[in-house]
Parts: sequence; C-alpha cells; structure tokens
Amino acid sequence: MKSARPHTLRVFLVALALFAALAFAACGDTKDDEEASDNGSTAAQEGTADPKAEIKKGIKTVSIPKQLGNPYEEFEHSGVDEALEELGGSNRISGPTDAGASTQIPIINAAVQQDVDAIIIAGNDPDAVAPALKQAAQRGVKVVGMDSDVAPDARSVFVNQVTTQLVGENQVESIGKQIDYKGEIAILSATANATNQNAWIDVMKQTLKKPKYKDMKLVKTAYGDDDDQKSFQETQGLIQAYPNLKGIISPTTVGVAAAARYLSTSPQKGKIKLTGLGFPNQMRKFVKDGTVDEFQLWVPKDVGYLAGQAAAALVSGRITGKEGEKFEAGRLGEYTIGANGEIVLGPLTTFDADNIDDFDF
Repeated sequence: MKSARPHTLRVFLVALALFAALAFAACGDTKDDEEASDNGSTAAQEGTADPKAEIKKGIKTVSIPKQLGNPYEEFEHSGVDEALEELGGSNRISGPTDAGASTQIPIINAAVQQDVDAIIIAGNDPDAVAPALKQAAQRGVKVVGMDSDVAPDARSVFVNQVTTQLVGENQVESIGKQIDYKGEIAILSATANATNQNAWIDVMKQTLKKPKYKDMKLVKTAYGDDDDQKSFQETQGLIQAYPNLKGIISPTTVGVAAAARYLSTSPQKGKIKLTGLGFPNQMRKFVKDGTVDEFQLWVPKDVGYLAGQAAAALVSGRITGKEGEKFEAGRLGEYTIGANGEIVLGPLTTFDADNIDDFDF
C-alpha cells in the first residue's frame, strides 16, 4: 500500500498558497480602492454620509432653468456657476426656450450622455421630468432640485428659497395691510403647473380663511406663463374683469414687473395695490414713482449657490439627502437637511422706499 503522506502534503501546500493570495488581495491597495477613496464615493455607494469626505476635484454639473431668457432664472443659476468655480469644478447652464412641461426632458437626457456628475434643475412640471431624472440617477448622476421642486423620488435634495408657508403667509399679509384688509384681490402667477407657484397659492388660499382676512376675497388666479407681454395683458384683463379690484399678488419676478409696468401708466395707479416677488433693480422705479408700496424676495443667486454646494456634497459623499445631515455651504455657512430632503435658504426680505437703494440685483 502506498503512503498517503505525499498527497496530504500537496493539499496542505495548495491551501497555504491560496490563503496567502487571499490575504495579499485583502491587504493590497488597488487602483479602484484609491479612486473610491479620492472621490468620496464609497460612503455614498453604501448609503451613508461621510461629512469629512474630501470634495471631489473637477466636478461637472449641468443646471437646468425653467427657461432661458428669464432674468430671475439667469441670476439664480449664476449662483451655481459661482459655487462650482469656487470648488474647482464647472457648471454649464442649459435650458429650454419656453417653460413647457416636457421641454426640459431632452436637456436632462443630453446631460447624462455628457457624463456629468450632477444635474441641478428648477422644474417646470414635477412629474413630467421625473422618469428622465430617475434614469439619470440610475446612471450615477446626482439630482438636486431647486426653486421649483420635481417629484421627491426623482431627486436627492431640494433647495427651497424659504418655506412655502412663509411665502404664502407673507404675500397675503403684504397685500392685506395695503388695502386695510378689505376688498377683492387677484393672483397673477407664472405657469399653471409650476410647483412652487401652486404651493404658495395653496398657502395663500388657506391664509385668507383666517379671521384677520375675512373681508378680503380672492376673485381670480391668472397665469402669465412667466412671459412679460402675456403677464402685462393678464393684468389688464384682471382690471377690466373686476372693476372693484383692490390688490394683486404676483409671486413671480416677470409677472410683478409686468403688472407694475401696466399700472404705472393706468388710471388705477396707486388705487390698485400690487405686491409680489421681484428684483429690486426691476422694481425700483415703480417704488419711487408710487406704483408699488412694497414687494418681497430672497437673494436668487444664493439659491443657486446653495444648490451648487449641495450637489458637490452629494457627489463627494458628504451627504446622501437624509434628514438631519449637515454640510458646509461655503460663504453661506452650515445647513441641515430637513424632512423629505428639503434645504431651506432663509427668510424673505421686504423692499420698500426706505431700503430699496440698499440692494443691487
């Protein structure tokens, strides 16, 4: 009978070699490991945030406004440019020429093909763009909503100017005190599907139900589609249709400027009060000539800047979009992610004759 020892020895040596190979592989630093460590993606892949992760170098983002040619949108998205340049990355602004519900979809698809790290979008319609954004996320592209939200399951975080509640309440109070809390009012909005506009209007309607506003009546919500000429015409139509109209709320920079332009040369100047969300530089002359007593806004560029900072934090794994996560947003300081991935920039500023010359945007 042959001895079993040589066979046993061979088995032992094979097992020893296999163990050594596995140990070397486990201890070795591979190129993939180094890259994952460098770009901070490991934490993001595991679904956990690493607040100390280094910001990835050379981040590429595409920011998609509601439409090109809108001064508010251009100013807002220039903040994304500022943030990415500050962080050593780059941003490209690419938007549709009109604010239709589906016009942003081809731009989203094109961005994915260009291998961007993140898409930052102000949605024209929350649901129309959702499938394209979800496909982008499946390809590893981070999605940040800002200004006007998209479907929550189609993005990681949403950068809001101020809380929806605060905008709606402040706009009603602004017009209310100007008309002594009595009379008919109308709303001149942007597009009928704009997420932020509709959310603000819902709060306005609820606010008007409070006892303080019982003598005020909302007679019409009109839509100027964020088009200057259409908003001008809608203002004219409201005044003709409601001869007892006392005030107009226009929570859109295009709409409030167009409404002010119409009122400034009409017999109703100073008689029909106007408030809304507007740029100081566009509204200054209307405040000084007595057409407008006051209006409100945040600093739009800061919305884009905060969204750019949030996008970089997502790409780098510093945040994942979960409630309670904190991150540093450059010159704006630290922010905390709230419920449903919302990040709130800050409070509204009221502009009037006493302070309007203090602002330049």
